[in-house]
Amino acid sequence: MTKGRKRKSGPTAQTDDQELWSQVAATVTPLRRRPGESPIARPMVPDACTPDAPAKSSPKSAKKPAVSVRPAAPSKPVVSRPAAPALTGLDRRTSQKFARGNADIEARIDLHGMGRENARTALKNFIITSRSAGRRTVLAITGKGYSPYSSHTLHGYEHVNTPERQGVIRRSFPQWLNEPEFRAHVAGYQPAHPRHGGGGAFYIRLRRPKD
Repeated sequence: MTKGRKRKSGPTAQTDDQELWSQVAATVTPLRRRPGESPIARPMVPDACTPDAPAKSSPKSAKKPAVSVRPAAPSKPVVSRPAAPALTGLDRRTSQKFARGNADIEARIDLHGMGRENARTALKNFIITSRSAGRRTVLAITGKGYSPYSSHTLHGYEHVNTPERQGVIRRSFPQWLNEPEFRAHVAGYQPAHPRHGGGGAFYIRLRRPKD
């Protein structure tokens, strides 16, 4: 068997290595640097396969900056307005007194001949003004709404007083007094005695004035 060639050692081996390195260095072209620029040592990048290499963090896994959320402003409490009081009507004693025509009328308003909206506005202002003045019993004249020929002798009493022949103001009068704007001032009402207009007028009982 032929024995393998032994590697030289000692000063001769070092000389051979230097000659080999000189030959390799002669084939390498150095990179050009700008004047005044010092050579930068290239950092060693660890291999991804080595266990000591740190794991690369993906942009998705990076923590997002915390966003400060302002607390919602407290909502204002909804203040509910008190409902207008209901019409209590007239007590028995007052109702009997009105039925006999013994009402102490302190003021009156004549709505006969007005348009519907004008009559409603005039009645509302009249009621508010009367209550502010401390009055309790007032009279509103609405008119019966008879046509010129409704009371002809050929027609009977029932024909004259049918609802379709009643005036618009008289028919709307109870509806107005049941509205909240009127109920706040009116306690009750009742058709007037014949001496005060009968079916074409109403007694209105106002609430006590505000303090």
